[in-house]
Order: sequence, then structure tokens, then C-alpha cells
Amino acid sequence: MLVLCIQIKCFHEIITIGYSVYHSYHLPWFRTLSWYFLLCVNYFFYGETVTDYFFTLVQREEPLRILSKYHRFISFALYLTGFCMFVLSLVKKHYRLQFYMFGWTHVTLLIVVTQSHLIIHNLFEGMIWFIVPISCVICNDIMAYMFGFFFGRTPLIKLSPKKTWEGFIGGFFATIVFGILLSYVMSGYRFFVCPVEFNNDSNSFTVDCKPSELFQLQDYGLPPVLQSITVKLYPFQIHSIALSAFASIMGPFGGFFASGFKRAFKIKDFANTIPGHGGIMDRFDCQYLMATFVNVYIASFIRGPNPSKVIQQLLALRPDQQLHIFNSLKAHLTEKGLLPLLEEAA
Repeated sequence: MLVLCIQIKCFHEIITIGYSVYHSYHLPWFRTLSWYFLLCVNYFFYGETVTDYFFTLVQREEPLRILSKYHRFISFALYLTGFCMFVLSLVKKHYRLQFYMFGWTHVTLLIVVTQSHLIIHNLFEGMIWFIVPISCVICNDIMAYMFGFFFGRTPLIKLSPKKTWEGFIGGFFATIVFGILLSYVMSGYRFFVCPVEFNNDSNSFTVDCKPSELFQLQDYGLPPVLQSITVKLYPFQIHSIALSAFASIMGPFGGFFASGFKRAFKIKDFANTIPGHGGIMDRFDCQYLMATFVNVYIASFIRGPNPSKVIQQLLALRPDQQLHIFNSLKAHLTEKGLLPLLEEAA
């Protein structure tokens, strides 16, 4: 709910900037269509998430099962309705402006809604994948400011004159240390490392599991010069270095992008929601880029194929297709010599 509320507010702030231009021509339906498309995209993404992560729950309820089966068709039909409404709203002599604002809405949806959907996916993998990256971005922002305030001399980028190389480098090392320490503390708690799951027995959502190897202390040897010394670390702490490095090196470019956007439209802040700090989008410009990286990082280096999703797909097949896959899998296991061992164990 928190991610959804932030997403809606960020969308509102960006759309309002475009609406101030559009409204001066007294053209119809822009704001209505923008919010309608937001509803359609959220329906699509949240429906996909619920089906992927809580398939068992969805299959138990008849209405949810029907909505899940035809989810993509319903989503497309909703979008198509909005598309037709936009075509019907076109006004002679203002076509170019209307198509420009149509593109504005869709780029906003891409930046805000798509990336907030990735934040939801990160959350379901475990709270640690949500809290550590966000905290690293916040830490980098604070430490870069402090190092820049006390030691800053060399300008970093023209888009943000107050940013300095001293702050950028100091923030980098401070964020790496912070990420390692925070990861060590959080890796010891199941609440943070366990993914969200639906428990059929208790008919409720649970955050309890046997922590994976990623969150179990292991011995690591130091370089040959210090060969006799070993340290105990959680493997996740190694991954936190990559997360911290991205938050320090690439994360600020989300802020630079937002600065360029505001300069293009000659505004100081996206809104005045937070006194002295601008709008919600001003605070989350780096977070969306970070969330996308975390999702890609998990998919590339952490999470393999999900057996539960494979089973979901198998159960949706016809009986003859299921039987064909069963025979193929049985032949493959027999050829590898695994099936006789499994039968003996049974």
C-alpha cells in the first residue's frame, strides 16, 4: 500500500506539470484519460503479481480464478477502451499537442508505474531486498552532501552545480561500508530475509522460512598476505557491495535526470508536498532506478527458475500434454541414472 500511494502521488506530480500546459488550450479528457490509463496499468501489473506469487489462493476462489484466466485479455480490453476514448477526444488544429500529451502520459507510466511494480517484486523476494537498496540510496545522498559540504571543491556535473567529485567519492565509500553493516544486521532476522508466502493450512500470509545459504554465516579467507585470518560473513553482504556501488555510482543519475527535466520546464520542484524538499518525486527520483537494478540483479545472479511457477504452468496444460511432459521427464531422469536411485529411496 505504501508503494502504491507513493506511485500515485509521483504520477500526479508529473501529470500536473503536463496538464498546466494542456489545460491552457481547453482540450478535453487529458486528466481523465491519464488517470484511467494509470488504473489500467495497475490492474495489469498487480493482477500479474497476485497470479505469480499467490497462485494457490487464486485457484481456491472461483471469481479470482476466472479473472486470472482471462487477466491479460481484460487488461487489453480496458486499455483499448482508453485508446478509443483518446481518438474520439481529438480536436482539429490541436492534434500535435494531444499526441504529445498522450506520449507524456505513457512515458510517465513507464517511469513510475513499471518501476514501482518492480519494487513490489523485490518486496516479495524478502524485505531485505527492499530496505537495503533504499537505505543505500538515502545514505549516499546524505554522505555525498556532507563530504561535498566540508571538502567539496571540484564540480561534478553542470546539471547540478552543487554536486562535487569530493562528495561523489566520499559518498561512494561511506555507502559501501553502510551497506555491509546494514546487511549483516538484517541477515540475522527471518522476517527480513524470508519471502512472502501463502500458507494453505493457516489460510494466511506468512514470512517464515529456513534462510537460504545467502543468509547463513560462512567463513571467508582474506588475501594471501593475511592467509591465517578468516572472517565470518553472510554471502548477502558480498551482494550488498554491488547494490551499494550502484546506489553510489549510477543512482545519482536518476537525480541528474530529474534535474534536467525540471530545468527543461523551468520549475524548481515537482511539487510542494514536503515543505523545503519539494514533491514526493523529488525524493524518489533515484529510488526508481535503484529498484529496477535490484530486480534485474535478483533475476540475473540470485534467483533461478521458480519450481512453483513451473508447476502452475504444468497444471494449466491438457492431460495429454501433462502426460507427454511426464514421460519426457521420466526418460531424462532414467538416462541420467537418477530415477532408480529415487525409486530405491522411496
